Amino acid sequence: MVQYELPPLGYGYDELEPYIDAKTMEIHHTKHHKAYADGLNSVLDSIGGKFHPTYISAILADLNLVPESARSKVNFFGGGYENHRLFWEMMSPNGGGSPGGKIGDAIDVYFGSFEKFKEEFSAKTASIQGSGWGWLVYDDNFKRLEYLSTQDQTSPWTRNRRPILGLDVWEHAYYLKYQNKRADYIDAWWNVVNWDSIDYQFSEISA
Repeated sequence: MVQYELPPLGYGYDELEPYIDAKTMEIHHTKHHKAYADGLNSVLDSIGGKFHPTYISAILADLNLVPESARSKVNFFGGGYENHRLFWEMMSPNGGGSPGGKIGDAIDVYFGSFEKFKEEFSAKTASIQGSGWGWLVYDDNFKRLEYLSTQDQTSPWTRNRRPILGLDVWEHAYYLKYQNKRADYIDAWWNVVNWDSIDYQFSEISA
């Protein structure tokens, strides 16, 4: 039976400074993400573990298969687990700058330019009410990139969209350093976006 575990980071908690502080990274990873992993294991066990062999992204993509009594918890803990797993991979101490490769070309096609995309993504994500995520997603049906926002820990997989780039704007992601200045956090975050990893992943799914 598969058990979801807290994935290790590929960098130290202090290596995204000064943009994201070490204490926030440590708490976010070891407390919040760990809680989503534990919650996901618990809710899957409560429904007999029949979904354990299926990876969480596939479960989220078809939540109607999950018993209604557990659906909201699978959505919350499963989304929280997978969203954060991707979030860590989407950042790097050597990140920032402008995207190249296929992802850079696709952003130019669907948003006009990287600067226009960055402006739209930042503004829409800053305006999310309460807790949630801002996403760049890929629509498999129409073979195109789109912006998407989701509330709480809802995953783009529940909207039949593949997550390409995501930003956590729950207050626990930035409050120690930025307090209520969400826009400042978003501006700083662009400096750690791991475009090389994102381009690799996008090339794999859009081939």
